[in-house]
Amino acid sequence: MQTATPLPIGPILFLDTIAEGQLRLAALFLTPRGEEPAPVLVAGEEVRAQRLAHFDAATAWRVRFALPADRASSYRWDGQDYEVAGDVGGDLRLAYVSCNGEEVGDMEREGSERNAMWARLREEHRKSPFALLLHGGDQVYADEVTQGHELSHDWPEKVPRDPSQAALADLRHHLRERFLGRYAALYAAPEVAWVMARVPSLMQWDDHDICDGWGSLRRSRTYSPVGQTLFSAAREAFLIFQQAATEGDLPLRFADREGHHLGWSVAAPELRILAPDLRSERTRRQVMGSGGWAMMETEAARDMAGHRLLLSSVPLLGPRLSILEALMVAVPRMQKYEDDLRDQWQSRAHRDEWRRMLRLVRNLARRDGHDITAVSGEIHLATRAVMDLGDGLRLNQLVASGIAHRAPPRGWARFLHALAWLGEDPLPENPIRVERIPGQRLRYVAERNYLLLERSGGAWHARWDLEASGMTEPLSLG
Repeated sequence: MQTATPLPIGPILFLDTIAEGQLRLAALFLTPRGEEPAPVLVAGEEVRAQRLAHFDAATAWRVRFALPADRASSYRWDGQDYEVAGDVGGDLRLAYVSCNGEEVGDMEREGSERNAMWARLREEHRKSPFALLLHGGDQVYADEVTQGHELSHDWPEKVPRDPSQAALADLRHHLRERFLGRYAALYAAPEVAWVMARVPSLMQWDDHDICDGWGSLRRSRTYSPVGQTLFSAAREAFLIFQQAATEGDLPLRFADREGHHLGWSVAAPELRILAPDLRSERTRRQVMGSGGWAMMETEAARDMAGHRLLLSSVPLLGPRLSILEALMVAVPRMQKYEDDLRDQWQSRAHRDEWRRMLRLVRNLARRDGHDITAVSGEIHLATRAVMDLGDGLRLNQLVASGIAHRAPPRGWARFLHALAWLGEDPLPENPIRVERIPGQRLRYVAERNYLLLERSGGAWHARWDLEASGMTEPLSLG
């Protein structure tokens, strides 16, 4: 299959890890099949590409190299210099994005409308560069990749029981090519490409990177041969296009080098970024499996100075969604939305696990003596919440969603604002409050947005760039 997006594409820059005073980086390239991209030039030395994967008409390549982690620098490719902010040890800026697409018709959207907030992010970087770009899930909306093949066209409503191995192999080929098409279109967009060639990205996945509601669908769907083929193809695409990696060759920041779960962490001076995987081991009854929890328990025992930033693809704190979940189950017309609510930590199905995670976060904060910031996407709104952790400590939950997904109706934001009045305290000794973003009347803001996280003089602040309302005033994170 020929991708509709012109090739080559790249460089797309990823952070492998930070070690020995260096940013260990990987640059992703997509070329016409078999055509090797030009080498990357770093400090006068050429670094050639390594092939990651072949597709029908394209090849994915990776170039790994290092730049200083204490100052700005650059690399050169195909006659052009790319400046990288680099310094992660002093004052710095991070950007956070999520929900980069829509469920239906995303590839047909007009580019300047779709990527308007990416254009704003690009201008922010030009004014004051970002050291890292954090992606909190749903980097692509792959829900339509199943269409056009007889085994998956009616997914997930109808799933063949016993397809042949030849049919499954043909399905996998179909899915791989369509995942390629999604990622190629995303990375070719000029607003996205400019930023991602200059700011190293760190990504975690959520359901739409696989399919809508993955892990919250019925086991008869996700564990079927078609479901497992879909997950396998999505996982391969996630590794190639969101990590510049392949099976058995994960960057050092991943907790499980075998890849049974895809959680990772990165340490910089006075900062640790922790991103558990909330999809690989997810079922209708659990958010994380043994691997994910082992990673989190290891983190809870780790001594660390400075600020912890926890990426939770679905928000850790929010309103009492269990009421809405019960209502949807009871009303037949609303049952199609049950999977969306089961995706949340607040779901009745995950309540014990939610408490476990909140206790772990509380223990992390008390061990370090620092507040913790959780950053999430997923809900297509901007909001924030605070949990009192005791001992003068707090968990700040910041939600920025989405950068490309159009906002839901304002009535939904008003409904959630009202629902937040009821409160939700899974740990009664640690109350939760859903708070307003600076300058906003409601607790939930129905505008496209992204988030800035800034450290200045050792103090952390957050600001949202809201599509209609503009940049908010800084919010202190302690």
